[in-house]
Amino acid sequence: MDCEGTPPSPPRADGPPLLCVRTRPEPIAYALARPVRTTPLVAALLLALLGSLLCGTGLGAAGIGWPQVLRYLGAGLTGGTIGPDEVSAYTIVWELRFPRALLAAVVGAGLSAIGVAVQALVRNALADPFVLGISSGAAVGANAVLLFGALGALGVWALSVSAFVSALIAMALVYAAARTAHGLTPLRLVLTGTAMYYGFSAVTTLMVFTADRGEAARSAMMWLLGSLSGAGWGSLPIAAAAVTAALAHLLLSAGRLNALAMGDETAAALGVDAGRLRRELFVVAAAVTGAVVAVSGAIGFVGLMVPHVTRMLVGAGHRRVLAVAPLLGAVLLVWVDLLSRVLLAPVELPVGVLTAVIGVPCFVLLMRRRGYTFGGGA
Repeated sequence: MDCEGTPPSPPRADGPPLLCVRTRPEPIAYALARPVRTTPLVAALLLALLGSLLCGTGLGAAGIGWPQVLRYLGAGLTGGTIGPDEVSAYTIVWELRFPRALLAAVVGAGLSAIGVAVQALVRNALADPFVLGISSGAAVGANAVLLFGALGALGVWALSVSAFVSALIAMALVYAAARTAHGLTPLRLVLTGTAMYYGFSAVTTLMVFTADRGEAARSAMMWLLGSLSGAGWGSLPIAAAAVTAALAHLLLSAGRLNALAMGDETAAALGVDAGRLRRELFVVAAAVTGAVVAVSGAIGFVGLMVPHVTRMLVGAGHRRVLAVAPLLGAVLLVWVDLLSRVLLAPVELPVGVLTAVIGVPCFVLLMRRRGYTFGGGA
């Protein structure tokens, strides 16, 4: 029997071998069953994303009819006119809901793509965009603005700029602490990122406890749990540009990611410089995490769960995973953000709370499914 590169089972005394034994490990995880065809799945997710964006724009605490919503979107996109009595409803649709839905899609796509990259970077199935400690570093800068009014001269940009700058500082600290003469190694990155996470979290907790403004402390906690309440057109360009550039780079590096996931020796045999690629992934992951966290807060579980669900659907090849995971993450976060706005309206729930409520049961069920493994283990 032709086993296409896999060795046959030991020969039997009464005839030729009947079974093939596959010995080459799959990167990170196995598909549960025959992988879904990628192209139809991508097309379906694009349609789902379009519908999700419309629902995220049309639904909310303020009841606005669908004909009006579509007309306001058309007016905003084409520069059309509206009546004086429609300014309030138009503002809700075009200035609040629509950019917020778009930002949710961008953040979901970014977290999912970086989740894939970080799991390949550290070769750890439990890794997510926050394992490097970058998000907790961004939280220090964000809380400096929310609790103590730092960078007040920047106005509405103060929070995003402070969070992004502190994320870059955290990235530099993690890189300096984790780097050795042999470059970046997965274990040192995970250990250093975890240590930095706890250190920055301690600083953030101290800032919250020492703040003398109760409402500011509540805003800080809301940000720490993830929130898109401050979304606007000004929040979109930088985050969208960072996510788009990172996704393009990762797609072009899909072959190298497959090699890296198989181990440094295999990567070297295939002509891939594992150390250089690991540095590239670290910078990309840190920059996108900082850009995303700066506008949305620390929304957890998306970057951990979505890559595994994607591999379950399309297999472990990074080109397929990176084509599907960002779309799946975008659709997920648009709906989670919508639920956060409408479940207890007019009170808004932190987005990170809902991603955990949804993600934890899904992740446990995924682990219990027969045939799915994490990192080649049980």
